Amino acid sequence: MSDRVVLAYSGGLDTSVAIGWIAEETNAEVVAVAVDVGQGGEDLETVRKRALDCGAVEAVVADARDEFADQYCLPALQANALYMDRYPLVSAVSRPLIVKHLTDAAKKFGASTVSHGCTGKGNDQVRFEVGIGALAPELKVIAPVRDFAWTREKAIAWAEDRDLPIDVNKKSPYSIDQNVFGRAVETGFLEDIWNAPIEDVYSYTDDPAVPRDADEVVITFDRGVPVAIDGETVTVLQAIQQLNRRAGAQGVGRLDMVEDRLVGIKSREIYEAPGALALITAHQELEDVTLERDLARFKRTVAQRWGELVYDGLWFSPLKDSLDAFIADSQQHVSGEIRMKLHAGRAVVNGRRSEESLYDFNLATYDEGDSFDQSLAKGFVQLWGLPSKIAAKRDQRG
Repeated sequence: MSDRVVLAYSGGLDTSVAIGWIAEETNAEVVAVAVDVGQGGEDLETVRKRALDCGAVEAVVADARDEFADQYCLPALQANALYMDRYPLVSAVSRPLIVKHLTDAAKKFGASTVSHGCTGKGNDQVRFEVGIGALAPELKVIAPVRDFAWTREKAIAWAEDRDLPIDVNKKSPYSIDQNVFGRAVETGFLEDIWNAPIEDVYSYTDDPAVPRDADEVVITFDRGVPVAIDGETVTVLQAIQQLNRRAGAQGVGRLDMVEDRLVGIKSREIYEAPGALALITAHQELEDVTLERDLARFKRTVAQRWGELVYDGLWFSPLKDSLDAFIADSQQHVSGEIRMKLHAGRAVVNGRRSEESLYDFNLATYDEGDSFDQSLAKGFVQLWGLPSKIAAKRDQRG
């Protein structure tokens, strides 16, 4: 049997051209693998047929939406992971899932090599190749766009010369990556960071400045997992999808940021993540009610490091595995309901209740029924501040 290369296939120009180009350059057969992570667009059968028409010997299409939501989006939600305190890891959480399907296909079809369509300037090349190295270190990797200076012009010429079944004139002014967890938009006029984004940049969210009635939603969590919306049972995927629609209709989830890429450059990115940001906001609020103070403080540190690891392509790493175990254990009491008002681009929590709540009304109230013994506070304050007081006296002597 001829050597085989497994290609991460999107159905677009670059990866369609890559099928024939890889075959000619390496004399290997190409197996195309397309993974549905809720990106929308063409149906899987159309994508599969195009891959075969472009020369793939095998074409695998996987509906991985529930797998993506349950095993990749949910951990990010439970971590409250926001890279640079803003970005909900829209693209970063999808790459390890795609890597898993690529390496599984390589084993199934006896391939020695995996190929992807990433450039040398982005984070995804790292996420793909480090992930492949962790799951199947014996596999080689080729990246035509990065390693062989494969430009769009070359791809168009190649497609036209070979009469490939792709519309070479279909080109967005932006580079877009999207899945059920959100949407990332870059390049074009957005590369001038003084230029404001225009409305046609957005797809998952409506203009938050347009007057409309507010939408109030109640999200139920069980051990950190969203299990119901307004009392109706949902899967994790359905929770994200429903909040994408409802929060997106209120303009919630738009981000315009300059982020620090792993490769060392700064990049201007426009993100839309209405469902992800609404769920993270609700989940954080429920943790504020149900997590003990020191656990909550330490978890915020863990969340930051977890987000950095995932952004940097280290999903399959020992530290990430250990942090996963900590986060999972921290969720055992994160159950209850959060009421949230969606309006004018904001998701604002205005109610919370939980059988696991650490909020004690009688301790918190200043009115009748107060059970907090204020007489204990004086000694506590004196002992708490004693080290600083002693140090201050020493410094005054100097």
